[in-house]
Amino acid sequence: MIDEFMRGLTARTPGALLEVLGGSRRPPMEPESSAELFALASRLAVELGQEPLRGNAVGGASDGNFTAAMGCPTLDGLGAVGSGAHADTEYVEVAQTLPRTRLLARLITHVLRSRGPGRGDAARPG
Repeated sequence: MIDEFMRGLTARTPGALLEVLGGSRRPPMEPESSAELFALASRLAVELGQEPLRGNAVGGASDGNFTAAMGCPTLDGLGAVGSGAHADTEYVEVAQTLPRTRLLARLITHVLRSRGPGRGDAARPG
């Protein structure tokens, strides 16, 4: 859809040339590939007295697009809580820093101690 739109652009100024190059260089991040890990993170958030996580489709891309495409359960955007990413109005809710850190610590600990989502075939350290 975006590709069709971009390729359909035309120059409006007489004598101007419009050339559209490139394209998406990242695979889409399909939510199904990480649904189990997302459900676990959301459940742990509730256990910690936090709101359940909400999935959010965005138009951006990250390295998570590659890991998810390789079959590695991937959660992208589980860092700071805020809004306005990459804009002049971007902000972080400082009061959410400690609760989010607790959630990440709980999630990492759970995954490392189990054979659950994200565990893969990695050997358990020491």
